[in-house]
Amino acid sequence: MYWTLELARHLDDAPWPATKDELIDYTIRSGSPVEVIENIQTLESEDDSYVYESMEEIWPDYPTQADFLFNQDEY
Repeated sequence: MYWTLELARHLDDAPWPATKDELIDYTIRSGSPVEVIENIQTLESEDDSYVYESMEEIWPDYPTQADFLFNQDEY
């Protein structure tokens, strides 16, 4: 499984919190690339009813606004 910003952006509008099956359904309905669906399918959880709260739970290194080094107040 690998994540890139381009792949992860397809989950920005996902219905969080969501189970693995709900995320797969969302990515199929929204026309996400096959790689996104494959990445979600390879998620390892104890059971299929585990609820993911956000993208950060799926990809711990997912960059947030705080990771970018610029001051939004200047713009």
